[in-house]
Amino acid sequence: MLPIMASVCLACIGSAMLTTEVSFHLGKPGVDPDVVQIVLTAYPLGFLIGCLMTRPLVARHGHERTFLLILTTALLSALGFVFTDFMPGWFCFRLLGGMSMASMFVVCESWINLYAEQHNRGAMFSIYMLTTAIAVLLGQILVALVGPKSPHLFLVAAATVLLAFAPKFAGLRWPTLPSAPADPAPGAKADRRLGPLALFRLAPVTVVAIFQAGITNMNIFVLTPLYGTQIGLSAAATVWLVTTISIAGMLAQTPVGWLSDRFDRRLMLLVQGLMAVTACATIAWVGTLSVPLLFVLFFVYGATALTIYPVAMAFGASQLHSRHMVAASGTLLLLYSIGNVATPGVAAGLMAHLGPPAMFLLLGGGAALVTLAACYNLLRRPVTAPVLQRVEERV
Repeated sequence: MLPIMASVCLACIGSAMLTTEVSFHLGKPGVDPDVVQIVLTAYPLGFLIGCLMTRPLVARHGHERTFLLILTTALLSALGFVFTDFMPGWFCFRLLGGMSMASMFVVCESWINLYAEQHNRGAMFSIYMLTTAIAVLLGQILVALVGPKSPHLFLVAAATVLLAFAPKFAGLRWPTLPSAPADPAPGAKADRRLGPLALFRLAPVTVVAIFQAGITNMNIFVLTPLYGTQIGLSAAATVWLVTTISIAGMLAQTPVGWLSDRFDRRLMLLVQGLMAVTACATIAWVGTLSVPLLFVLFFVYGATALTIYPVAMAFGASQLHSRHMVAASGTLLLLYSIGNVATPGVAAGLMAHLGPPAMFLLLGGGAALVTLAACYNLLRRPVTAPVLQRVEERV
């Protein structure tokens, strides 16, 4: 999977650079606030569309060709920023960028699910999550090196996306997917969508955990600066608080993935949910009493909450027939993006009415749902082959 991971990493670096640079440009004086809001909504809207459109593309063209098509679309959307500052054009470029990244994640995650085996799926997903986290960090470093106000930043971002083609054209061997097994349900179509309700019947904790990851994984980086400002932290301390969460998530990915391949993943998710709930409750209760304690608690929360996604994906894949991998990845990523889009406004409203600790009412509530779903998944009867077939026949 190394060539795929390298391509995803380079594409994510370019996307992270574009996100930061577009925000800088939209923050300049004289830009209409309504235009800013419209352009900023383009990326999450495109992300939602990408989750829905990838499955038929993979069914028709296969993983490898679809991946290259997505990279081409991402490159074209990045190049658009180099040639024009026409805001309706920027809306289209961000829309295409969001579609491309969502499609890339669906293809990559379903590729991992089909290529990996039960004993190493958790480790592969943790490496994938680590790759994307490192890419976001490297993107910010490149923005700082090139200069946030540099006129060449868009060109550098586009060049980084172009480099994502290098693993393919360098002749590196891309992972070969196993032959499709016999279809257990005669007459069932491989490209039918496996919806959230069907997925919930097969793996309740996966559906809940992926939605929780959407609430947490990106929004913790968006909300933490607001939290730090409201509790009186300096700008430098707030930046380090965000960095602490990022480092915690990166350091924990590989150990958690290794453990999830050796222990019951439902039990892993139960422990992660409990630890995340405890960290949220402690931050809300005593986090403002000591800055060093606050950093420790944020590290614990980052190490637990940011590692739920790969464990949940690995468990969900273990419950599915291979012909549903792409459809399931698209549905789960759609749930993830819905949680992602819905969270900031709700959290900001809670913080405005109840104070800064209210941020952790929302985040802790998501972790509590994961805990309850893990308990339910552990206590209920295992899904048998006849039940699995009945669920698939209803898809």
